[in-house]
Amino acid sequence: MTQTWVNLPTDTPLADGEVHLWRASLAQTPDALRRLHSTLAPDEAAKAARFHFPRDRDHFIAARGLLRRLLGRYLAQPPDSLRFAYGAYGKPSLGGAAAAAQDLRFNLSHSHELALYAFARGRELGVDLEHMRPDFAGEDIAERFFSAREVSMLRTLPAEARTPAFFNCWTRKEAYIKARGEGLSHPLDAFDVSLIPGEPAALLGTRGDPRELTRWSLHSLDVGEAYAAAVVVQGTDYTLRLWQL
Repeated sequence: MTQTWVNLPTDTPLADGEVHLWRASLAQTPDALRRLHSTLAPDEAAKAARFHFPRDRDHFIAARGLLRRLLGRYLAQPPDSLRFAYGAYGKPSLGGAAAAAQDLRFNLSHSHELALYAFARGRELGVDLEHMRPDFAGEDIAERFFSAREVSMLRTLPAEARTPAFFNCWTRKEAYIKARGEGLSHPLDAFDVSLIPGEPAALLGTRGDPRELTRWSLHSLDVGEAYAAAVVVQGTDYTLRLWQL
């Protein structure tokens, strides 16, 4: 799939057969941060205030404020009027009857300087973004969190391919459990994803319901140098649209 991130359009209607992905920088100006902070709910503002480092605080404000901005565009509602509900394992959704009537689903992830958002109507989805750190991509981490099949694939690769392969695996697994809404309660070694650089992103196997392989589709996303990203979407009958905020 050719991936081109298109600059912010003047209109962003979200059709039933579409999945919208937005890439955004978390490096916002002080004025922009103040505007985004003003849209946060009290619990979000309180969480922002608890960050020890200003950079982490500002990135949280940017990530949540931009999410509200995008949701507000789709729902034609002020960003500060939106309220969130959270599933048993922390997956966010929209609260309120007006939002529920539009059946808008979303997910987000942010790492280092970037944020990634995914939106769809009437279908679950999960997205994950990671800044690739070679010091984190060790075999001991892989053995702890990856399946035996994934660890075996990783070991077949030359040293220079292992870091991108590790983060391919990590983001695809995270996106899948986020789409399911189960978080880390779903064992990470209970399913397999592809990871070899250059090969298609795919859910390769599960140790539970075999229908999972056809229930979800998985895409690798090219968001920028030194990042890995993936989105998992319920079904196959949709079109991905990529926007740059």
